[in-house]
This record gives sequence, C-alpha cells and structure tokens, in this order.
Amino acid sequence: MPPVENDTGKTDYSSVGSVYMLVLQDGTNYQEMLLQMTGQKTVPNVFINKTHIGGCDKTMQAHKDGSLQQLLSGEKENYDYDLIVIGGGSGGLACSKEAAGLGKKVMVLDYVVPTPKGTTWGLGGTCVNVGCIPKKLMHQTALLSTALKDARKFGWEFDEKVKHNWDTMKTAINDYIGSLNWGYRVALRDKEVMSMHMQSLLSHTKLRYATNKRGKETFYTSERFVLATGERPRYLGIPGDKEYCITSDDLFYLPHCPGKTLVIGASYVALECGGFLAGLGLDVTVMVRSILLRGFDQDMANRAGEYMEGHGVKFLRQYVPTKIEELEAGTPGRLKVTAKSTETDEIFEGEYNTVLIAVGRDACTDKIGLDKAGVKVNAKNGKIPVNDEEQTNVPHIHAIGDILEGKWELTPVAIQAGKLLARRLYAGSKLKCDYVNVPTTVFTPLEYGSCGLSEERALELYGEENLEIYHSQFWPLEFTVPGRDNNKSYAKIICNKLDNERVIGFHYLGPNAGEVTQGFGAAIKCGVTKELLDVTIGIHPTCAEVILLSVWCDCVNCTSVNIWPYFDSCYQTFLITQISLHHINAASSSFCPL
Repeated sequence: MPPVENDTGKTDYSSVGSVYMLVLQDGTNYQEMLLQMTGQKTVPNVFINKTHIGGCDKTMQAHKDGSLQQLLSGEKENYDYDLIVIGGGSGGLACSKEAAGLGKKVMVLDYVVPTPKGTTWGLGGTCVNVGCIPKKLMHQTALLSTALKDARKFGWEFDEKVKHNWDTMKTAINDYIGSLNWGYRVALRDKEVMSMHMQSLLSHTKLRYATNKRGKETFYTSERFVLATGERPRYLGIPGDKEYCITSDDLFYLPHCPGKTLVIGASYVALECGGFLAGLGLDVTVMVRSILLRGFDQDMANRAGEYMEGHGVKFLRQYVPTKIEELEAGTPGRLKVTAKSTETDEIFEGEYNTVLIAVGRDACTDKIGLDKAGVKVNAKNGKIPVNDEEQTNVPHIHAIGDILEGKWELTPVAIQAGKLLARRLYAGSKLKCDYVNVPTTVFTPLEYGSCGLSEERALELYGEENLEIYHSQFWPLEFTVPGRDNNKSYAKIICNKLDNERVIGFHYLGPNAGEVTQGFGAAIKCGVTKELLDVTIGIHPTCAEVILLSVWCDCVNCTSVNIWPYFDSCYQTFLITQISLHHINAASSSFCPL
C-alpha cells in the first residue's frame, strides 16, 4: 500500500506489504484517504514501490505488458515522453493539451498527406481545415442567398443585381481557418507540447521514429501512445477518379468556382456539399447508388432529399460511375462521366465542370506500423477495436476518434474521448466517454438533426408493438412572410412504451437544427419521457416548441393532437398546418388527424 504519514497515536504502516482495512483501527479513514488518492472504491487497491497500479484487472494487465516486473525490481525505464499522440486533429489535440495540463511531457506528431490534386493544410485535422468549419461557413453562404430573396418580402429594397464571388468567399474562409491553425500551435506551445509535422511509424511496442519532409529519421520513445490519425475520403477505383476528380479535401481550397458539378455519393458529406453548391446558384447533380444517408433515419433522409430536389438539386438515382474522362483542361475544365444503372443495362453519359467524390472515408491506419506494434486492426475497414477505455489490445497504446471500430465519426466525440482518456491516464479519473445518444446534425439546405435511434433501428430492437412515434409537419414563422416551404419542416420522436414512453429517438428537419437538437440531446441523455416533454413550457415563437405542443383527444385506436388551445390569433398563422400533427400507433400504423 502507499506510504502513510506518521500520526501521533497511530501505527505507521508505510513498510507493511498489505493492510486489511476491516481489522485495522480507523480502517474506514484509510479507505477514504485511498479513495481521495486514487479515485478507486473497490479492493484490492494495489501499490508497488509507491506507484498506484489499481485493482485486480489493472494488476494483471501490468503483468502482461511487463510494467509490473519493472516496478517489483525497482527498475523504471526512461522515455523521451510520457505521451506521444499521433495525429493533430481535434481528438489528438484535445488529448495532448489535457495531458500536458496534468503535468505530463507530451509530443504531437501530425502529417497531412497531400491529395492527388496536391491540396494540404495546417494543424487541426479534418474538422477545422476541410470539414465541419469550412462546410458550415459555405452552408451559411448559401443560406444568405435565400435570406436575400426573403428580404424583399420583408420590405428591403435593392435594385442592383446580386451575384456571388467564389474567390472572395474562399479567401475569407481560408483566412479564418489559418487563424485557427495558428491558435492551435500557440495553445500547444503554451501547454509546452512539442508539435512536429512529421510522418510517423511505430517500429515496435515502445519505440517510434518520425520522418520529416527532408527524409530525416528521428527516434522517440514514450511510455504511452494515442492514435488519432482520423480518416480521408475514399476514391472510386475507376479510370480517371484520382486524375480528374476532387473530394471534400480539395473543395474548400479550390481556387476557382467549380461550375456545373456532379457529386458522387449519398453520404452526409455529399448532400451537404451538393446543397451549398446549389445554394450558390450552381448546376448540381447528385449521383446515388442506393439510399440517402445510410445509417440515418430513412424517413428523415428522404425528406431532406426531397427538399433539395425541390430547390434545384438534381438526383441521378441507382447509378454508379465507371470512368471519368477529361474533355478540356481549365479552371474549371470539362469532364465526361460514364455511369451504369444498378438495376438495368442502361448507360448514362454526362458532361460536368467538376466531379466531387463523396462515397465515404477510410481510416488512416495502414501506414503507421500498427502491425509491427502488434495492434489489432479490422482488415476490412482499417478500424481499430478498443475496449471501453479506448485501449487497444496493446496495453500502452490507445486510440480515439474516427479510426475506432463501431464508434461515431464526429469531432465532438473525439474531443470528449481525448480529454477523458488523458484524465483517466494521468488524473485518476474513472469517467469514460459515452457513445450512446450522441446528438448530430447534417447541414443540408433544410438541416436535419437527430439523437438516439432511427425508426428502423428502434423497430428492430423493440418491435412495433412497443413503440409510439409522434410526428408533425410544421411551417417555421420566418418562412411565412416570404410564403415558402409550407409544411416541409418535420419533427419526430420515438418513444419506448416499455419504459414509461422514454424518448429513444429524436429527429428534426428544419431551420437551426443543430441548435434545436443540442438542447433535446441533453434531455434525452437525462432520460426524458413524452410526459416530461408534454409538461415542458415551450419558448414562443420557435420551431423547437413544436416538439412540446400536444393535447390528447379521445380516439378509439390512436390519439390526436389538438394544437388550437395553445395559440392566440397572432400565432395561428405560424402553425396553422400543425392541425396535421398526430400520434401514430406504430403497431397498426394508423392515425387520426383532427
């Protein structure tokens, strides 16, 4: 056990090999002291040579990785660093800064492999440079186009022709991203984290080497490693894809307007990019192999797609590309796309200025020496299986972020996992990252936010007879004066009847979906039920309150919602279409509109 300070009138147990608290005078006090020191409530609570090991599982783990023998022999291996983080994205930076803040010597190794078009970027990973941040800003650019059209209906008068300048937008966004890159470097420097732009490779379980741009190899050792290398866009593997196409890694740094664009894929990246490009006034077609937003609620996905289609985005469904050819070089040039139907023998040919591939992403785990380090990797997708503490099969190597098997590929998840991992490793914390009920938003032209289970997954897990699904179309107040998109917005909650109608799925399609979903995500995390939503007073007038507005009526097979008592005359215009709000009986799929 750990050394115990001498206390007048008490026995000194600092040299005792083991102490049984139940027979020790003031044993309860010692238990409380150990809890404060280690954060561990259970026994055994093992210390060796004044170093806390943990319980039985941790002791056996230390035995397997050799650290137990080192502690017993009094030997302690010297390392260059306490922690080396491979990957300078959101998760890696969060983990490294947290560990450094806890007094550990930390290094971050980050290297961006240029795209086939030569695009590269600075510190911060996908989210900051070629993902969430520039995507949201370009999405906002497209929303401003709609706002300009709406403005005339609200009395704003302007005669000059409004047009969009791609270069101005790109420069402004890139400048902002550059400031973020610099901010990350300053933050690492302030935390005394060594940051190096180097390719890295695990040469064995304890040793690393890195190679800089000049090819110089440098060896580093570390007690622990965290893998946070993220993912990169997947290519099609057809003639001309890497030669002539771009991905989201290139789009946000494209020096010219992409012009007429074909987006290949139906992922959230595909729909987001296709949506904001169309919002800028470009001719956009989305080529879909099968379904939209695989893994998301398909009812919601199709509604988001229908909205896009109604606002100028063309969809070419059940087709896959077979080759891309260059017809004319330029900025942009002209490309010929050949595709085949997945259902018939029909062949499609079309000409576009730009072809954007967005068919998924691959984990960046194949070139960092994981095989030499003994880290298990799923050979099919490159993902790394970990336990509930983000630990790989090699005890001193952890992994976080998009490269984890079966986990969310989201920036906030990687950040949370990185912070909590560092606290467990170096601060005695026991808190683990919770990957259940993670809220997220797809920034399509009409935004889609969700938290919890899709309807398909809920039916699979609980069965129709055990679910109640409440849903509503609605007309946001800000859309009424311009007179657009009546009844296109939609909300749905999925409730488990076996658990007091606890909300197990939340889905919202409408303005400001991220802001709406974040709040309900917290409620779902707390176990909110339909009854609690019913008694919650909404903020008026907002879109979010549509989730809360319901009054029961007495129907034989189902329950309808009467919204009229909630609104005075000033508000009836906003949600007059709420009269279609109803409560589905999932088992019979019946409903009773008012």
